[in-house]
Amino acid sequence: MLRVTKIFRFETAHAIFGYAGSCRNIHGHSYVLHVTVQSSDPASDDYLPAPGFVIDFKDLKAAVKLAVVDRFDHCIILSEAYLLAHPELRMLPNLEVWPVEPTAENILLHIKNKLQAALPDGVQLHQLKLYETADSYAEWDA
Repeated sequence: MLRVTKIFRFETAHAIFGYAGSCRNIHGHSYVLHVTVQSSDPASDDYLPAPGFVIDFKDLKAAVKLAVVDRFDHCIILSEAYLLAHPELRMLPNLEVWPVEPTAENILLHIKNKLQAALPDGVQLHQLKLYETADSYAEWDA
């Protein structure tokens, strides 16, 4: 199966409510997201008909930028539970409130759901990797 990958970067802050370590405090990461897609046409192992793309990289970039990067870059993601304990933070203009804790795993699953809905017909999401640090990442495979 033929696949293509594009890499994206964004800055996001979060906190994990109830966590015993330092991640219980609001802190940020320079996230790196690897998005791998494939053709849903099994005949794509032969040469691709014109224009010859699984997806044009600029179209993949536009879809991910709209669904993920523009939404998460320079925002703070906090859970409803965190905000119950810290109601003074509700007024932050760049706040995203989730019903679950914004761990790397949950952020990745959220991204998966958004991207699956944003990709054009004939293109399937195959794999996502979300690096929270240079040596730690969450991974999802179809």
